[in-house]
Amino acid sequence: MRLIDIAHAKSGDKGDSVNIGLIARDRSHYALLEREVTADRVAEHFAGICLGEVRRYELPNLGALNFVLESALGGGGTASLRVDAQGKAMGEALLLMEIDA
Repeated sequence: MRLIDIAHAKSGDKGDSVNIGLIARDRSHYALLEREVTADRVAEHFAGICLGEVRRYELPNLGALNFVLESALGGGGTASLRVDAQGKAMGEALLLMEIDA
């Protein structure tokens, strides 16, 4: 299944880093997100886009995970030639990731 089937996302920029919040649509899906959506899997999903470290933060009380992708915006909003220099579409791109359910 794809993440979009069980979660929604919100993303934005922090300089040259992208911040992606991944929120379970139903609290019962949080354990699945926690198990399947690791920092390594997110780094693999964004290979070639994210050139730095990917860190994951767990927010179980919110049923959410937060990912910070370093060096992912080609220098950031004022320096990048990318179409999405602020990372607003990166959350939607993460929702296309396939996981085992």
